Amino acid sequence: MAAPVRTWCCSVWRLSRKQFSTTCPAPIGEKWRKEHGLARTGTEYGPLTDLPDWSYADGRPAPPMKGYLRRRQENEVLARRIVMLNEEVDRGIETWKKKQEDDKMKEEHRKSLLLKPKGKALMKKKSQTET
Repeated sequence: MAAPVRTWCCSVWRLSRKQFSTTCPAPIGEKWRKEHGLARTGTEYGPLTDLPDWSYADGRPAPPMKGYLRRRQENEVLARRIVMLNEEVDRGIETWKKKQEDDKMKEEHRKSLLLKPKGKALMKKKSQTET
């Protein structure tokens, strides 16, 4: 039964015009760039992306390009989101600490309401703590 399946697969392989690869697609040079502290791709950030393409002969800077303005706006939105999330985490930590303190105070209050030993039980307890 295995032979007809293999023959069928081989015939399909020969008839298909597109070859497919079983290797994992990875951008060329990404590993090297990461190891050297650079961006994943050459178009994410850096002088070729962030600096203007040209300037006036008298030294005035060129007006910002559309891509630069778009990237700057995206980075600003990302920075605002990071600050907002960081503040949210800080508020959460403060709330958690306050809740822990409240729980501790409630536990101490609950222990203070318990009956206290009196008479011989108090004397016995004192003698055990002294030794």
